Amino acid sequence: METAVYILFAIGLFTNSMSIVGLVRFPDVYTRLHAATKTTTFGSIFIVGGVILYNIIHYEPESLTIILHSFAALLVIVLTNPISAHAIARASMLSGIKPY
Repeated sequence: METAVYILFAIGLFTNSMSIVGLVRFPDVYTRLHAATKTTTFGSIFIVGGVILYNIIHYEPESLTIILHSFAALLVIVLTNPISAHAIARASMLSGIKPY
């Protein structure tokens, strides 16, 4: 089971690191925004999944608190990341920044 935790962490870290590549290589604000928000949301799902699975495997009295807080943080990330990306893209479009 610990191997599954490490795999989830590896997938999450790899996905989050791909957003760095997208931020450096993409030409305009819209594609950079896409790279930053999509990959961090997807990577966060795997990292939080690994944290939750680890705390289920090594259950202690405070593990339930960690699991609930991790799930709440993931819920906030999943809900606010697309909304903030939309707001930034809309503000960029209204300020006259043209797509590449």
